[in-house]
Amino acid sequence: MNTPALPRAALAESPVIITVAPNGAYKKAADHPAVPLTADDLAREARACLDAGAGMMHMHVRKPDGSHLLDATAYRDALTAVERAVGRELLVQVTSEAAGVYKAAEQIALVRELQPEAVSIGLREIAVPDIPEAELAAFLAWLAERRIMTQIILYDEGDVRRWLSLRARGLVPPGAWSVLFVLGRYSAGQTSSAYDLLPFLGTYDQSLPWAVCAFGPEENACVTTAAAFGGHMRVGFENNLKLRDGGIAPDNAALVRQAADGARALGRPIATAADARRIYGAIA
Repeated sequence: MNTPALPRAALAESPVIITVAPNGAYKKAADHPAVPLTADDLAREARACLDAGAGMMHMHVRKPDGSHLLDATAYRDALTAVERAVGRELLVQVTSEAAGVYKAAEQIALVRELQPEAVSIGLREIAVPDIPEAELAAFLAWLAERRIMTQIILYDEGDVRRWLSLRARGLVPPGAWSVLFVLGRYSAGQTSSAYDLLPFLGTYDQSLPWAVCAFGPEENACVTTAAAFGGHMRVGFENNLKLRDGGIAPDNAALVRQAADGARALGRPIATAADARRIYGAIA
């Protein structure tokens, strides 16, 4: 297994970024009454999760019927509402997720139109036959040139190797890159375990900041394990509704507080939005 990017002495001093993913593409009020679906809902959630320890929000927007939406105007409305609620005290990352609705070209076009401060992009959603490699490289260069904090979503060690190959071949210029390891996406019942992190760490070269998200009641154990290895945490209703004791979380802020407790138990300080911008905005 590769060694952590940070020396042991420095790890305890390294802030851990807690990102809240409060809604995702699919969760609705029928799943939990506290799932935020509107711009005003997201603004209230931003305030509560900031107070609980989040330094960052992973944002989805929805259509009036609650279904998944990629739309620059809807994102701008939601970003404005969140900024009114918390200023720049949260780094807000928008998603380009397809959710089985959008094609790669539409996802890329949305990011180009919106030009967000931060965005998450699934590697296997844009590195597809529909997008010629030269076009993919041009999009990655555009992101790098504009210093958009771009988190590449990786689902297994095969995705990790593919991302490392793109970088080794020079298709990913230096920019504000990071990666997200999705634990247990293809496990039985889509329930994650901290053991799911090991193949990622065994394949990754630790060259960029990394975070994890996880499904089910072991979400907290998964993100705390990641923090112990120098990674960052993403929690929230997008992937999990349960507390570590198996009970239903009353809200996203409760999941954020659990994550913050885990980080503090490891001796790692909780990152502010300014810390998150410094960590995820670093040139690499």
